[in-house]
Amino acid sequence: MNQQTKLNSQGQEHEQQQTSAQQTQQASAREFATPEELLRHDALHTPVPPTIAQRLQESISKGPAQARPWWKRLLGGSNQ
Repeated sequence: MNQQTKLNSQGQEHEQQQTSAQQTQQASAREFATPEELLRHDALHTPVPPTIAQRLQESISKGPAQARPWWKRLLGGSNQ
């Protein structure tokens, strides 16, 4: 009888562990209605590496390049 009680308690512990693991997996699973929602969630939970952040900041500080209008390029307008 003592062995049977021991086996039952071990079986219950194993079932509890499996239930706990399943609950953890279910809690971490999430569905997204749109790809944009997925990307927003990912952006909030993924840190940007420092080197990438630095390069991005440098690029932003330079500002946008002033492109000549298409008609000036076509007609050979001034280079300003």
